[in-house]
Amino acid sequence: MFPQRLDSPLAYDVAKAMMDGFNRHYRLFRTESARAKHRFETADWHGQQRAQRERIEFYDLRVKEAVTRLEKEFKAGDQPMEVWQQIKLHYIGLLIDHHQPELAETFFNSVTTKILHRTYFHNDFIFVRPAVSTEYIENEEPAAAPTYRAYYPARETMHENIVRLVDNFRLQKPFEDLDRDAQLVVEAISGRLNQVKLRANFQIQVLSSLFFRNKGAYVVGKIINGFNELPFALPILHNKKEKLFIDACLFGEDDLQMLFSFARAYFMVDMEVPSAFVQFLRSLMPRKPRAEIYNALGLAKQGKTLFYRDFLYHLRHSSDKFRIAPGIKGMVMLVFDLPSFPYVFKVIKDYYPPQKDTTREQIQGKYLLVKQHDRVGRMADTLEYSEVAFARDRFEDELIEEIRKFAPSQLEISDRDGDGVEEVIIKHLYIERRMIPLNIYLQEAFDASALEQIERAVLEYGNAIKDLVAANIFPGDMLWKNFGVTRNGKVVFYDYDEIEYITDCNFRKVPEARNEEDEMSGEVWYKVGPKDVFPETFGPFLLGNAAVREVFMKHHGDLLDPAFWQSHKERIVAGHVHDVFPYERDKRFGRRQQAHHA
Repeated sequence: MFPQRLDSPLAYDVAKAMMDGFNRHYRLFRTESARAKHRFETADWHGQQRAQRERIEFYDLRVKEAVTRLEKEFKAGDQPMEVWQQIKLHYIGLLIDHHQPELAETFFNSVTTKILHRTYFHNDFIFVRPAVSTEYIENEEPAAAPTYRAYYPARETMHENIVRLVDNFRLQKPFEDLDRDAQLVVEAISGRLNQVKLRANFQIQVLSSLFFRNKGAYVVGKIINGFNELPFALPILHNKKEKLFIDACLFGEDDLQMLFSFARAYFMVDMEVPSAFVQFLRSLMPRKPRAEIYNALGLAKQGKTLFYRDFLYHLRHSSDKFRIAPGIKGMVMLVFDLPSFPYVFKVIKDYYPPQKDTTREQIQGKYLLVKQHDRVGRMADTLEYSEVAFARDRFEDELIEEIRKFAPSQLEISDRDGDGVEEVIIKHLYIERRMIPLNIYLQEAFDASALEQIERAVLEYGNAIKDLVAANIFPGDMLWKNFGVTRNGKVVFYDYDEIEYITDCNFRKVPEARNEEDEMSGEVWYKVGPKDVFPETFGPFLLGNAAVREVFMKHHGDLLDPAFWQSHKERIVAGHVHDVFPYERDKRFGRRQQAHHA
């Protein structure tokens, strides 16, 4: 029960210190995000990538700072239960009129759970549900930009509106020809509306900050006409003459879902009221969970909080059991799922076969590398949790035995609350979107003699590897089972225990056999260094099926040539940042500018 009175003078001071810690965090986060505009204007691509990587660390650093301060100044961990109840109430008071209340609540949870013993983790001490609504928060300060701007083509021509909405972002870099680009956008919109009658409320709404990622800046908005809303995005890029141009006009939920995919790096966006941005983006992509939208905006801790709330809600309203995930079992990760829930749960095993020369720490390092790297739409994002408790009766016995056998250090089963109800506690867990494993997808295509499906999947598989190469990633284990197919048919890599930077690999040709004995030998007779890669040897593992081999060799035969890999490595070492587009090339306007990228 909460106290009837607030009589601890210390409680307010602790709450205020915690709020100061959060405000410092968000100020630094926002400053770094806002600097993305200058990095884009000056084509500082390496700086942009570095900032995207470093910003991920901000949250944990600020939590650590806040914990240190609260322990040093207030001996927070020694305070009695009554004081902590009052701390939370004072904190709720500080959230009134706050512009990021949901993020501040999550920060409170992060700090509090670091300080208090685990038995305190219940409603009285943390925000299990939001205490403050995020609906319709706006920055009311006179000079502040609204969340979005509205443009009315009835007052000006559509062309003038497009020019004005781009000009309003005040990019300090000239466009090659903004009038021409605006005309191309107008033609694309007109073609999409296709002589639909314009209603009285016809307008274009555009979020007031640009979305920056890698080498692109994106205008994000929607066209409203009567009861219809059409989401759109305009990618702005640099050409080789260091002038700007609009590369495409992306339309509809599917295009926006690709842009905001869980397999891409996080955007840099300057947001005073993040919940208002999320609400707007949700109207463009209603099928995308709010958790994934917060993640895409770089607010990963909030994404984790919302995901976990959604997960608990799903558990409460479902009755199926966790099981060993279907498909080929991994050598390093134990994977399980809940059939009714569209995610898989991955635990690092305690033991690996001899050919896997690795450690738990190294595997965690690979997952962190992926989190911090540009995933170019080809590597699934993961949510990482520690000490996750599940009801024991939701687990199939076979799964419990599997964890007990392969990852005993990660499993605890106990009646923690002493109420006779057993819990399964997993010490360390990765959660990622469920996809159809590519080997199963291909097998189903073989069974149905669906040659078109085979061709599309193999083509996508090669494209996925080439996109990863462009982002300086060598997947390591390129077997079909380590790739998945998303709902939109994209092929995405999800097995990270052997990935390396391309620049750390040594790509070699298989040496000529010295004699007949070498040629007939089943063993490798030449010297192989720890980072040596022989692309010619990929074929036997991947191309056993004739239909697959034909498609692969037609489109991606260069992946078996060491020269392909070596030339990309040399360009990356020379400082070149490759172009990887978060939309299909046929979406691009038909001009032949040599874009640097998206």
